[in-house]
Amino acid sequence: MHRAWQRVRDLNFSLDGLTGFDVHGKTVGVIGTGRIGTIFARIMTGFGAKVLAYDPQPSAETQGMPGVSLTSLEELIEQSDIISLHCPLTEQTRHLINADRLSRMRPGVILLNTSRGRLIDTKALIQALKAGHIGGAGLDVYEEEEGIFFADCSESGLQDDVLARLLTFPNVLITSHQAFLTHEALHDIATRTLQSLLEFSTGRISAEAQLV
Repeated sequence: MHRAWQRVRDLNFSLDGLTGFDVHGKTVGVIGTGRIGTIFARIMTGFGAKVLAYDPQPSAETQGMPGVSLTSLEELIEQSDIISLHCPLTEQTRHLINADRLSRMRPGVILLNTSRGRLIDTKALIQALKAGHIGGAGLDVYEEEEGIFFADCSESGLQDDVLARLLTFPNVLITSHQAFLTHEALHDIATRTLQSLLEFSTGRISAEAQLV
């Protein structure tokens, strides 16, 4: 869709090179089975995809979910046609997607990241894209996004050469960390924050409000 949209803006209405694929019947890998990862897995099963999920501590809802199989990270990396990241950034998950794991992904894999930018080694991703091994990437986050995302750089220009290179790929779609930016999500965030503060102030700390 991104490539087609770009072409139409240039008044190019041809279909050459725009053949896509159905999600139905594909294998979708979901890394992280928290609230969002679990919802994403459920949506993918609704499209008729086979879902592989990995999490060191998988959610109870994901376990036994029809169409979802819990597996190892390495099997998920090697077997998935689409891989979506839904995990927090920790020392263990920093550059979880690195050159080695990118090389073991299926040719043409689609990589999605709406979690944290540093989950992906961006320079390694660029090399995999240049080699044609990665079919495409959809990124709402970037590992060096601070000072860039949420700002208007249209006049000052972009000083980050890595991001500038990433933006040149026609099969890469980048948004500026805005997956949360809906009226409903903002209302939900505010409600959960107030609920957590209330429970903290009354000594009833919810699982979401606990400080680890």
